[in-house]
Amino acid sequence: MFVTVREKSIIELVTRMSAKHTVNSLATYLDVSARTIQRDLKSVDKLLEGFGLAMKRNAADALFIDGNNEKIYRLMQKLAASSAPEATPEEKKLRLLVILMEEGAFFKKQVLSNQLGISTTTLTSYLDELGNWLRKFSVTLSRQRGVGVEVAGAEAHKRHALAAYFLIHFYEELIESLYYLQRGKTQDEKVLGYFNPDYLAEANKLVGEHISDEQIRLADSDYTGLVVHLALALQRTENGLLLDAQEPAGEPNGEYHVIEAICEDLHKRLGVELTERDIEFLAVVLKGSKIQASNVLYYDSVLLGKLVKNMIRDVSGQLGVDLTKDFSLYQGLLAHMEPLIFRLKQKLESFNPLTDEIKKKYPMLFLAVKQTLETEFDDLEFSADEVAFIVLHFGSALLMNEERVQIDAVVVCPTGIGTSKMLASRIQKELPEIDTVKILSIHDFQAANFEDYDLVISTIRLPVTDVDYLMVSPLLNEQDISHIENYLQHNIQKVTRNKQYLPAEDYGDAGKKHRPDLRRLLLDIKQVQTGMEAIIEHFGVVKMRGTDYWRVLEDVLDGMESGGLLDAQSTLRQLKDRETKGGLGIPGTNMALFHCRDESVGQLLFQVVHLDTPSAVKGMDGRDVQMTNLLLMLTPVELSEREQEIMSLISSSLIESEAAMMIFSSSNEGVIRGKLEELFFEYLQNNLMKE
Repeated sequence: MFVTVREKSIIELVTRMSAKHTVNSLATYLDVSARTIQRDLKSVDKLLEGFGLAMKRNAADALFIDGNNEKIYRLMQKLAASSAPEATPEEKKLRLLVILMEEGAFFKKQVLSNQLGISTTTLTSYLDELGNWLRKFSVTLSRQRGVGVEVAGAEAHKRHALAAYFLIHFYEELIESLYYLQRGKTQDEKVLGYFNPDYLAEANKLVGEHISDEQIRLADSDYTGLVVHLALALQRTENGLLLDAQEPAGEPNGEYHVIEAICEDLHKRLGVELTERDIEFLAVVLKGSKIQASNVLYYDSVLLGKLVKNMIRDVSGQLGVDLTKDFSLYQGLLAHMEPLIFRLKQKLESFNPLTDEIKKKYPMLFLAVKQTLETEFDDLEFSADEVAFIVLHFGSALLMNEERVQIDAVVVCPTGIGTSKMLASRIQKELPEIDTVKILSIHDFQAANFEDYDLVISTIRLPVTDVDYLMVSPLLNEQDISHIENYLQHNIQKVTRNKQYLPAEDYGDAGKKHRPDLRRLLLDIKQVQTGMEAIIEHFGVVKMRGTDYWRVLEDVLDGMESGGLLDAQSTLRQLKDRETKGGLGIPGTNMALFHCRDESVGQLLFQVVHLDTPSAVKGMDGRDVQMTNLLLMLTPVELSEREQEIMSLISSSLIESEAAMMIFSSSNEGVIRGKLEELFFEYLQNNLMKE
């Protein structure tokens, strides 16, 4: 089989970006005329016929290869076995970036153009593009006549820039390489011409092990990003490209200890010792990546919770749609915003490959979210990419549709939580015959049993041959919808193989509104009832004398221990440990929220301790708060999703309005109890009664 370099590139581009490339975009990408591409396509058509495939065009004139995945996979294997294609422009730019970052101080343009096999004119164009890119990371690319080309900047900035270039332009290639390395496939050549495959494999393995052990959740893109940063750190540190010294970062935090353990294991396995500065740098990367599952809330995020509620209220007002009672939206935004704010404060830039498409598809929603962020977070500057991520959360809430039928689908979408939720919502909105859509991360899909699903959908090409799946855009365009509908229409027997149809006369109501799983609903009701009853039963306002709030708190806990609710000393240790991790005083109030999880606590507990004399405590904003009302929130170590929601409900209501602040700081037990009952009733109405 003889295939030219350009024909091979065309097939790979169309396969990787199905229905995204037109003749003109291929011509631009490969730097040839459209007529040349048309001529090459004739040869490509003949080649595809031999594999039972065909090159087709959609209504927008975009190209895609028509045929089942197994045949496409065989084609790609055959192409891989043939001579390697000429590097694409993006690959040449990556090679140029690596040379500039790794191989010395100054380079003559003629030497660089010879190394890359390009003209000096093309090199100049590449340098312009890379210079603009590097500026975003505070790295400078300079060109001096008679001296050469140089890249200058702090090592930390260079690492961020290099990692981001790999992740944005070669994300799918990284996913594929990590998949094969994880499966034990040996590789002699460097991954993407840069990464030592052993370093990449060990980094991937150890990140997976330690993240799992610590029960940390990362979005797929952040997981891959951490692996890339680790591999970069190993190679650059080994080559003597060290991070600049900085002031000590203070007490080591949880992220530091996780990275420290990973680095110790890497040293044992690879013999490369990372520096203390490397560990601190990677801990910042992890902290900026770490996400809280949307159903596992930081229930003590009082200030952020208020801002998120304000965001939802403001966007609702601008769009004329009430989303203020959508608890799922609140959960998702709260989980997204905490690491996002940390990233912004650390100047860690995020990139969203879907930003332009999101702005084009949801222009009014984008503007509404942007306006709200500027109002509520006026001390932070959100890029268009960050705004677009948040738009997806609102888009998901706006697209939710109650109509469900009986087909179960799974989506493999590595772009992130918001994108995945948006895609799942769009699928259920546009295809009402699909009942449930489960989101599966690329990291976990290998262990999934796809026999449990009627339909498998992915936003990237999966490195498997035994699973029949559909590949779609993360934003699900019209062609994708048509593609899925066509698949369902022609695979009815396969899709419904495990289904039992209702008799025609009984189908009406079930077809209009899907009934929730009864056992799941009963369990939810039981958990909510138990949690709310515990809080109401044991709630009280305790009035105490004294200026030492720890002594006062110890007396209160002793009383609770006498009632068989907890172990006073164990709980006190947890509360003191929590105080070391951040302020507890609520700014602008006389309240402080003391909270912890402790194994001696058997149920949800909430009490208010009123002090006769104000006591200074560190506030959540770092400033002292004069506390007279100590709000005590205690929970078991393990909490169900519903129990998390109940505690979040209380903490997020503390400062939701002037009236709420007056109630919780009133030390009036009857009034506060009434407020709690009001919150619980509203929660039941919005989350369980409608189900």
